[in-house]
Amino acid sequence: MDKDKQANNAWRILFLLFLANLFNFFDRTIPAVLTEPIRKEFGLSDTELGLLAGGFTVVYALAGIPLGRLADRASRKSIMGWGLAAWSLLTGASGAAWNYTSFFFVRLAVGVGEASYAPAASAMIGDLFPANKRSRAIGIFMLGLPIGLVLAFFTIGAMAKAFGSWRAPFFVAMVPGLVLAVFMFFIREPARGAAETQQVTEQKIDRPLRKILSIRTMWAIIVAGITLNLASYAANAFLVPLVQRYFQLPLASAGMATGVIVGISGLVGLTLGALIADKLHQINERARLIYGALSMFGAAALVWFALRTGAEEFTAFVALFALGWLLQYNFYNCAYPAIQDIVEPRLRATAMAVFFAVLYVLGGSAGPLITGAWSDHAAKAAMAAAGATQMTDHFRGIGLHEAMVVVPIALLVTGVALLFASRTFSADAAAMRNGRQA
Repeated sequence: MDKDKQANNAWRILFLLFLANLFNFFDRTIPAVLTEPIRKEFGLSDTELGLLAGGFTVVYALAGIPLGRLADRASRKSIMGWGLAAWSLLTGASGAAWNYTSFFFVRLAVGVGEASYAPAASAMIGDLFPANKRSRAIGIFMLGLPIGLVLAFFTIGAMAKAFGSWRAPFFVAMVPGLVLAVFMFFIREPARGAAETQQVTEQKIDRPLRKILSIRTMWAIIVAGITLNLASYAANAFLVPLVQRYFQLPLASAGMATGVIVGISGLVGLTLGALIADKLHQINERARLIYGALSMFGAAALVWFALRTGAEEFTAFVALFALGWLLQYNFYNCAYPAIQDIVEPRLRATAMAVFFAVLYVLGGSAGPLITGAWSDHAAKAAMAAAGATQMTDHFRGIGLHEAMVVVPIALLVTGVALLFASRTFSADAAAMRNGRQA
């Protein structure tokens, strides 16, 4: 790939996209940090908490399909700018909710706003950077995920304590998003296909969804994405309450511990992992997906052992879970660039929207719901086994600790799916480069 295939303003635009991605994940993480005060004020079960997270994810996924298709046809910077403004305003509105129902529907609306962003941004990155630099570019973009989580888990609890209300963080989070939205409209967009070796025509594509789903590797990556999201959304939704209930830490401390597990780990996983993935891709183009698969197997084992620790072994729990989560981040370094490599430029935003829709509906929404329902059932069983007649946070902690086994099981399946993707990747990537996709 020639050096001039990279856009001159690629790194400046990527930094802006990274900042917006950071606020995307920061805003959506606020309810996860404040799970316990919200549960107690509205009198909720873990199943209802899981439904709240799952409902957001389903709306996010379904809204992404038409918005992703629009991003393949219209101005991507406008879609991202208006979407960022909308979800920031709605994040502020979340703090004004007066009951569970109002909070639920405002969060659904936030999901619509956030759905506008990822497909358009991912497609733009594919046009800014050539194939041999996409893991690094995607890795930097996806740093918004762990850094957003770190900021959320480290600051939201302290913010709520300082203001004396769980509602205050929603109002505070609204402001920087609105400021950043203004800058989105000044992006100088690259042409579609600008970083490719083959020329991209403007001819209309018939049956775009059928063309995307005719790519064999896409199916395996979709399955991997479903199970990866099942694991990550279950962890993000319930790690703070798990630490509060099972390990008996207060909200602020539980938030910071969770920030180390799911946030700090990502800073290493997405930077070092992306460099390794690009180097492996230059040696053998299948190696990137194989590396991703091996990372998932390692992550599954480490998280499993973390969940085998006792309530008095909190340090070991954090260390093992964080190491596992560090490896988990390699999914983004390996799967996301692979999609850019097998789908032609005119369909990349649509492909990412379809990818997000399926994995969020079947994985992201299911993870919190399955974990929450399992937690309620296991808590009742623990209460019955103890001969108690009243549900307490102690029994809820035991139930949630048992239910979190969903996470390593899902990570294991993710690794298997990435191995299958590696088997067909070379042929599908060559077909894209040569314009031979069906």
